Parts: sequence; C-alpha cells; structure tokens
Amino acid sequence: MANLTNIYSDLDLTFNRTPVKGDVALSYDEQAVIRSVRNLLSTNFFERPFQPKLGSNLNALLFEPASALTAGMLKDEISNTITNYEPRVKINSINVSLMPDNYSFSASISFYIGNNTTPTAFNLLLQRSR
Repeated sequence: MANLTNIYSDLDLTFNRTPVKGDVALSYDEQAVIRSVRNLLSTNFFERPFQPKLGSNLNALLFEPASALTAGMLKDEISNTITNYEPRVKINSINVSLMPDNYSFSASISFYIGNNTTPTAFNLLLQRSR
C-alpha cells in the first residue's frame, strides 16, 4: 500500500514557479489549510460570484468603536466563519485583543487539522483599510 505524505494541497498564492516543470507551486497540508482560513477571513460577503454568503463580516466590524465588545463580536465572527466553511478544521481557541495605539485588533487562532493531535496556530492583524 502506498504511503501518502501530503493530505491537503492548494495553489501557492505567491504564484512562484516550480524549478523543474515551471508550473505554479503548491502549498501542502498545514500551510494550505492556514492559507484557506486566511482567505475565508479576508473575503467579504458578496465578493465571490455565485457564493454571496461565503466569507466573513470582519471588515465591517473593524469600523465599529474599538472596544472589548467589538473584540467579542470579531471573535464570534471568526469562529462562525471557520466552523461553517472550513470542514478540515476544529477550533481549539481564538483570542482577539484590542491594540488601541494602532487602532487595530490582534487575533490569535489555534485549531486542529483533521485527526492531528498537535494544534496549529497563527496570528492575524485586523486593521481598517480605506
């Protein structure tokens, strides 16, 4: 029986080329899932054709007053988006903290991928854009 080393794969959005074939490079496993979660969180509603409800409302929440209440709403939105649209992930923890000096929020997201027993974590800086 063949031993598979890569379970998940996705296009590398930096569009680097592979040195041998010259094709677009792929990202695998943990990196592919992290990029998928980041893409979901940065996609606004009605941004993808034929999938109007895919994405999150994070950008709209960033224009609310910077407070602990808004941080809680951001945490709920991140949790709902990941739970609804990324079946490969089981959330371990989400922490959203206010950074008042930068008028932004810092989100620390930890989750399990598939049946993996070690959590995968990454940080996300949420700030307004004009």
